[in-house]
Amino acid sequence: MTHDIPEPGDPFGTARLREATLRSWRDSPTRLTEDTNVERDLRVGAYRDRLFVELAQNAADAAMAGGKPGRVRVSLVDSELRFANTGAPLDARGVASLASLRASGKTGATVGRFGVGFAAVRTVSDEPRVVSVTGGVAFSAERTRQAAGTDGDVPVLRLPWPVPADVPPGFDTEVRLPLRDGVDGRALLGELAQDVADLLLALPWLGEFDVDGRVWTREADGDVVDIRGPERETRWLTHRGDVVWAVPVGADGAPRPLGEDVLHAPTPTDDGLSLPARLLAAVPVEPSRRRAQPGPELAEALEAAAKEYVELVRLLPPEHRFALVPVPGFPKSTVDAKLRDEVLEVLSGQTWLSTEDGVEVSGRQARVLDVDVPGLCALFAELVPGLLEGPAQVLKAVAVQVIGIEEVLETLTGVTRDPGWWREVYAALAIAVESHALAGERLEGLPVPLSDGRTLPGARGCLLVEGSAELLDLLSDVDIPGLRLVHPAASHPLLERLGAKQADARELLNADQLRDAVERSVEDVRSGLDGTTLAGAVLRLIADCADDAPRWVGALALPGTETWRRADELVLPASPLLDIFDEEVFEEDGAMDVLDEDFAEDWPQSTLEAAGVLDSFAVVVDDEPHEPDHDLPDEETWWDSLPEPPSTLVAIRDLDLVADDAWPAALRLLAARPGTWHALRTPRGHAGWWIAQYAVLEGAAPNEWRLPDADLAGLFDEVPDVGLTEDLLKIAGVRADLTLSSVDEAGDLLDRLADPARVVSPGLATRAYGAVVESGAEPGVPRAVRAADGSVVDDALVLDVPWVAGALEPGRYVVAPEDPERLADLLDLPLASGEPAEVTSEGEYAHWAELPALKLVADQLGIRLPEGGVLVHDPLTVHIQGADHDVQWWSDDRLHAADTSDGLARAFAWAAGRWPDRHLITALLDDPSPRTLFA
Repeated sequence: MTHDIPEPGDPFGTARLREATLRSWRDSPTRLTEDTNVERDLRVGAYRDRLFVELAQNAADAAMAGGKPGRVRVSLVDSELRFANTGAPLDARGVASLASLRASGKTGATVGRFGVGFAAVRTVSDEPRVVSVTGGVAFSAERTRQAAGTDGDVPVLRLPWPVPADVPPGFDTEVRLPLRDGVDGRALLGELAQDVADLLLALPWLGEFDVDGRVWTREADGDVVDIRGPERETRWLTHRGDVVWAVPVGADGAPRPLGEDVLHAPTPTDDGLSLPARLLAAVPVEPSRRRAQPGPELAEALEAAAKEYVELVRLLPPEHRFALVPVPGFPKSTVDAKLRDEVLEVLSGQTWLSTEDGVEVSGRQARVLDVDVPGLCALFAELVPGLLEGPAQVLKAVAVQVIGIEEVLETLTGVTRDPGWWREVYAALAIAVESHALAGERLEGLPVPLSDGRTLPGARGCLLVEGSAELLDLLSDVDIPGLRLVHPAASHPLLERLGAKQADARELLNADQLRDAVERSVEDVRSGLDGTTLAGAVLRLIADCADDAPRWVGALALPGTETWRRADELVLPASPLLDIFDEEVFEEDGAMDVLDEDFAEDWPQSTLEAAGVLDSFAVVVDDEPHEPDHDLPDEETWWDSLPEPPSTLVAIRDLDLVADDAWPAALRLLAARPGTWHALRTPRGHAGWWIAQYAVLEGAAPNEWRLPDADLAGLFDEVPDVGLTEDLLKIAGVRADLTLSSVDEAGDLLDRLADPARVVSPGLATRAYGAVVESGAEPGVPRAVRAADGSVVDDALVLDVPWVAGALEPGRYVVAPEDPERLADLLDLPLASGEPAEVTSEGEYAHWAELPALKLVADQLGIRLPEGGVLVHDPLTVHIQGADHDVQWWSDDRLHAADTSDGLARAFAWAAGRWPDRHLITALLDDPSPRTLFA
């Protein structure tokens, strides 16, 4: 038939295709609408973001048809996107496929080859063209409208027109897409550059991809595929059977598992996958190729793909295979859920795991430790059959039996091994503990070989001997139950972390067993045991440790004048404390005794002092104090007085043992030694607090005296001359000011203010009440109070507002410099502001702006006139406490002022918030000249 013969210039018979399509539109008026809707659906739906995927599929099919790897070049010429490729050129069947919305020319193993997916070009262009060495075709929205006789939307890809063959050299076909307005060609090239590597992996018939001069290549060497790009190279390990499984690998062959991916069929779909490797499989897909087609065929395809997954796993070295076990998590799609389950089932039943003895087993046949400890499984291989080294949390998913390290330790109990083998075990475990992969608490039962040949469970209480011969000799004659020395060949730092102690002199001295022996040594001696051996051994260790002896060595039993006592209850025979402590301290059963003179001569004084024997006052230091447990006098009372616990406690012991008449000498001794001098000067420290309240200077505590120059006359008497410097008196607590450090001090100060025998100036009384308020103490209510005129009264008001002071005599109120409410509560007195009062005189209201003299003063001082005004009285009379009083100003719910300079000045200063300037305002009202303000 003549219609089947292409016309000259129309090698693909496009005229026949157009005529057939136009006839169908004429014969069926709805067909044009249907085609338009189909193309629109493909453009905005299924193929909206698959332009390059679809064109790359066509290029791969052309390369396969041509029998050699294809090349692709994508470029942007002016506003036209061009996609050129090598391989089989365009033919009539391909053109027919291009012009069909419902059929594809795809056959055999081809991926797409000008099928329905070509509709993706419509997402960017209204005038697409395909040119090839055999000819070319063009599609046009405008020409289609003209041919169809319509102005509306039309199916562009239904009517092809011939165009001359115009293919760039070296290529066989090129798709040319004049970009629609608003389409950014550079952005499209950028998106393609991000996807090229994945396309080359998915489409093995493509060997080179050029994107605007940037070139990617694909090379395969056995199971490894290299995708080289302009910026980086990606290497994939692949298994190719009925499906392709691929995982990225590094240059060393180690896998780099994927985190998220999609099913490739073989090009990307929208079905998300969470497997570590990529699947490229010819599974059933929907016509849009965006999703897998659910059904029995898909289930069978995924099951078959999962069976081949283990082949990819076996391509990896045994130590890297764990990386391909799917990690737990929510599936990314129904395909993902099915595929993950199938893969895990295959890995559970197929052999792919290598045990420590080189046998390959399936997941169900393997055992793994619940912690990943490199090298440990090799040591345990003979003891735990089927054991392999790998990540337990990952391998649980493939039915590997996870065993706890505790179970292995039980297996080791009673096992006889060379001490060096134990050290290797400790070295492997140490790595896991240090990396926090294994909690040290789980190794409490770890066996430890001892020097005496025993192997005991647990390192706690064991001693790691350094320079063992001398130290063992030192302790050989001392019976210390529970002292366990680790075999030197098995010694490892891990044992120390698990509770063992280093057994040099310092660490031996800190051994719990030695501490127990020392703490019960007095009791043992008094029960008849000889304490000389233990005392000598401990003192030798103390001598080797210099000044680093622990506090508990003070419990060591040493000989006194009559019996053995704790070292920290003994005083050196020549100590100055013998003249400072009360004589009763050294009586039988007293708090202290004197060290035996002959014993004292056998040891250096520094060693004896390090053991706790006293030559001077002992200093107590605690770097992490949490509660009052240091045996200091009145420690709980002092602790409770602190706003917060000290970060470091530095205190002095035995201050309560000083004789009353020896305090000057005691203070001089405290000041003479650096340690006690520092403790004495510690801010808010126990020593200074206790001495200030409980030491005795001429019959009174230091805080009951004042320094000669202290402005406290009347409240406190001047300290007598006791032979101490002023600095030492001040540090001891003799008062230089009204600082209060306890409730007792606050109560004492209130009692002194209430004492009518004391002559206290009004200013000092006010400052004293302010000190009580500032201290935050809660002393009891005093028997009387000191009024503003310095007199002692039983009843008064606490002045909290200034205007009441003008109506009452100073003997009727108490002045508080701040927080009068707090002072009123402490003194159990009413506030002045709460006292009933009434303005009884008539006044005339005047706005501040209506008082010219005040306006002038405000201008001179730069004060903005306050809102409102004042009631001016002549005179201003207030009824309070049963009597009328003429006052200068007053405030109730309104502001009142006498018609005087004083009255108006005070009311104005109060209203303007300039109360301290009231006297200056008074003077300016009387004389507004510059001399008053500046002279």
